[in-house]
Amino acid sequence: MLFEELGLNTHVLDALKPLGYTEPTPIQGQTIPLILEGRDVLGVAQTGTGKTAAFALPIVNQLAERAAQGDKRRIRALILSPTRELATQIYDNIRDYSVGSPLRSVVIFGGVSQHRQVDQLRRGVDIVVATPGRLLDLVDQGFIHLNQLTHLVLDEADTMLDMGFIHDIRKIIKLLPAERQSLFFSATMPDNIVQLADAILTDPVRVEVARVSSAAETVDQLVYFACQKEKRDLLVEILQRPEVETALVFTRTKYGADKVVRYLNKQGIKAEAIHGNKSQPQRDRAMNGFRQGKINVLVATDIAARGIDVDALSHVINFEIPNISETYVHRIGRTGRAGLNGHAISLCNEDEERAYLRDIQKLIQRELPTERYGNYPLELGEVGMKKPARHEAAKEKPKKQTNRGGGGNRSRPAAEGSNRGGGGGGNRGNRNEGGNRGEGGNRKPRNGGNQPNRREGEGRRKEGGGTKRRMGERRDGGSGGQRQASSERPARNNARPKRDGEGRRNEPANRKPRNEGGQQPRRNESANRKPRNAQPKPRRNEAEPRQFGRSTPAAAAKEAPKKPKGFFAGFFGFGKRED
Repeated sequence: MLFEELGLNTHVLDALKPLGYTEPTPIQGQTIPLILEGRDVLGVAQTGTGKTAAFALPIVNQLAERAAQGDKRRIRALILSPTRELATQIYDNIRDYSVGSPLRSVVIFGGVSQHRQVDQLRRGVDIVVATPGRLLDLVDQGFIHLNQLTHLVLDEADTMLDMGFIHDIRKIIKLLPAERQSLFFSATMPDNIVQLADAILTDPVRVEVARVSSAAETVDQLVYFACQKEKRDLLVEILQRPEVETALVFTRTKYGADKVVRYLNKQGIKAEAIHGNKSQPQRDRAMNGFRQGKINVLVATDIAARGIDVDALSHVINFEIPNISETYVHRIGRTGRAGLNGHAISLCNEDEERAYLRDIQKLIQRELPTERYGNYPLELGEVGMKKPARHEAAKEKPKKQTNRGGGGNRSRPAAEGSNRGGGGGGNRGNRNEGGNRGEGGNRKPRNGGNQPNRREGEGRRKEGGGTKRRMGERRDGGSGGQRQASSERPARNNARPKRDGEGRRNEPANRKPRNEGGQQPRRNESANRKPRNAQPKPRRNEAEPRQFGRSTPAAAAKEAPKKPKGFFAGFFGFGKRED
């Protein structure tokens, strides 16, 4: 099949000849006719299979025909991308496809000044390629109006959702007219993308030219098992091989990318980093140097690497295996593009990356070849598409029976009392029946065993069986919960003794004093401790107290000679009076 058979006009076909496009890719051959018919499309294909041309060529074809009819220039197509690099790549392709037509396009993204973008918008554009954040900023400022839009494209839709653009996408969709043509393109198709497509697309046609989340067949994949501390040495060894012409190294974090670049520069390998913390001029400088061959190694994070389209990229190296399996497909899709051969090398450590590798192999439905490097401690055969069989559950350990108190068993039947060790190993029965709990056999119950249950007394008080207790009064131990006068209460065994007229307690008759004199010491007070009212012994040759603010005693201060007053003080009366 040729592009002439897809129904494109002469302007587009003439623009494709200098680019060398003769035969469309599978995704292009199936998608372009559907878009020309006006259908909504949900395209699924691997990275590097020509998805950009699949939606850009028919959009340029339709808008060029309307511009030739004399329609007023307005924003007709909006293409959303997750990163600046991908937006720039799409913009460059649209400019190449629209050569010879009156269409104008603009790229909008953050990180740079908006003055040049606003100037192009004021002149009038037909196609806008933008990232969601800067687009909403210009919409709020009144520079962009999307009420007459006819085409909406979401490229790398799964990446935009992973980056948290779902709320911005919903805001943008509310600004669009209901009658439009919507196109979704992605290399992976998770469940959240399917749900978003069902909410936005109208009767879409799903075009799937390859299995979902599969890697390109033109990419040779290899996994090295290496310890984490030996990864940098292995990376230097791989980059120094003669077959590695250009390499794109992936890390999970921005700090990790900068750290790898510093190590490679120390080893004599010229490398640059590209990630979100870099300014847009720095990112452009690194990308241009990499495309022009001035830099052979580019270290990037996953988000910043979206849209990196370098001709004849020989190797992609996963310095750190991604924790999201779909990210692996996007990474290795940077090489082996447009039918060329590529190589993808992954470095797996001895820790959690083994589980990540298992999930990746399960996603792509393929066992990857592996090799050992250095002193890798684990066996290679343990990592596969299926998780290793788990060991049988460990047998339950018997519960330990512990004795509390004096050795009584705590096993308690349902209806009978049980022995609970406490002092003499008393019987513990039902509390409402008055059983003794952990008390000695000879110990008498309080109030002769007539003390009621606490909950029972509370229930009786709630029923109104007794009056409220005043401050300072005590509950009696009767079963009815009635309060008695202080004279009628039965004496408790532990009642405090009353005081006599001299303020001393009346001790029981059968109680012996603790010391011979009959005087009991205070609590926590040693027997040899001196009483508090004892007078201190006078000091020998004690000097008189010093006066405040003086370094000499008062007597010495009195005998000190008086200083004569000055002339002005004596004549005019200045100074302190001494009379």
